[in-house]
Amino acid sequence: MQNKFFNYNNPTIFKHRTREMKKLFKVALVALSMLFVGNFAQAQSKIGYINFQMLVSQMPEAKTIKSQIDIYQKQFIDQLTVMNNELQTKGQEFQKTSTTMTDAVRSAKQTELQDIQKRMQDYQNTAQQQVDAKTNELSKPLIDRARAAVTAVAKERGYNYVLDSSQTTLIVSPEGDDMLEPVKAKLGLK
Repeated sequence: MQNKFFNYNNPTIFKHRTREMKKLFKVALVALSMLFVGNFAQAQSKIGYINFQMLVSQMPEAKTIKSQIDIYQKQFIDQLTVMNNELQTKGQEFQKTSTTMTDAVRSAKQTELQDIQKRMQDYQNTAQQQVDAKTNELSKPLIDRARAAVTAVAKERGYNYVLDSSQTTLIVSPEGDDMLEPVKAKLGLK
């Protein structure tokens, strides 16, 4: 049994089907074009940029936080200085007396010096981690406030994306999209 809709031997039905297929193809092409134009319009997003580190550093609280961190960091530096002085003193003493020491005493003194160096390294790593944690703890409210201001200005001015120019090198950037001044104004900074 032959299908009457796809009978290629009947020229009338074949022409009718071809016209319908052409119409369907044109409708699909128009729909795809509309979809492409819509996506292209969305792709024209407004992008701004801001030097976020500069913004945060200009906030009055940044100076207070920096001085608190410097004070906190100083206690670690003082302890490292004491440890370094101990290492220097014992190292000089070892150099002066190493020729008169027995092999066992010399080996023990070398192990002691290496132990002091290891303790200094460990202490320095721990100190750095603690200073970083304290910095993050003290800076978080400030950074959150700055980020909220950037978000508010971006929303007010219709920006879809805001790049941090302190993290990214911008090769080309129009002055009109630099958000530093409007955000500073939002935060009440001069």
